[in-house]
Amino acid sequence: MRLTPGTAGEPPSPPPALVARLRAAGCVFAEDEARLLAAAATTPAGLEDLAGRRVAGEPLEHLLGTVEFCGLRIAVGPGVFVPRQRTAALVDRAVDAARRVREGTGRAPVAVDLCCGCGAVGLALATAVDLAALHAADVDPAALPYARRNLAPVGGQVHGGDLFDALPGDLRGRIDVLVVNAPYVPTAALHLLPPEARLHEPRTALDGGGDGLDVHRRVAAGAPAWLVPGGVLLAEVGEEQAPVLAAALTACGLHPHVHEPEEDGATVVTGSRPTT
Repeated sequence: MRLTPGTAGEPPSPPPALVARLRAAGCVFAEDEARLLAAAATTPAGLEDLAGRRVAGEPLEHLLGTVEFCGLRIAVGPGVFVPRQRTAALVDRAVDAARRVREGTGRAPVAVDLCCGCGAVGLALATAVDLAALHAADVDPAALPYARRNLAPVGGQVHGGDLFDALPGDLRGRIDVLVVNAPYVPTAALHLLPPEARLHEPRTALDGGGDGLDVHRRVAAGAPAWLVPGGVLLAEVGEEQAPVLAAALTACGLHPHVHEPEEDGATVVTGSRPTT
């Protein structure tokens, strides 16, 4: 969650009783959350409803209908995976890769946001770099309307389905930047997630299988056929998972690189398709 402290021009401080109620429920940023909820409510009854749902553990972003990500306001809603701030590192690497395509070839890159959820990564990428085309895909039908809403301003095309099966066939061998925010929490560790994730976000967006890399292996296996020569796959994983994913990319014929982990522990692994 990313909350911005109150600044000039914002609504007055929320009622102390609401702040105390949220703090008692374990909300670390109780005053900021109370301010946001009060601004979102149109009636006292509406505020009571929002406060009750937040105290019960519903994600703040679901209640507000938006989340800030990479300086953008992203639409989200109940049952949809909320973009994590650490994923900004994945966006940064994807932006660098897209810019290298433009510098090296003189053309705008074709990008795909796979496991797109609400489309936050694709939107951030398309906002930072002029793309020839942006496609996004996810298996979760609840996420697709939000992805379409978020990506419409940048001309992104959203497809429903399982990984590469969802993509138009004419993209095969044409993707320059394949960014993948796939689930990487090991199944046995799901119970360690905060309740607002476990109870309110889709399991398909969290559960990465035995070691957390089941989906990543499937992506790695299919990527060489979909990437242009020199194209790159980018994925976010945990630091301890990075060497395992790098080995999987190598086994699939891609040249891997593990980037230095961020302070929050998120690590980006890339795999490039050989040019010859």
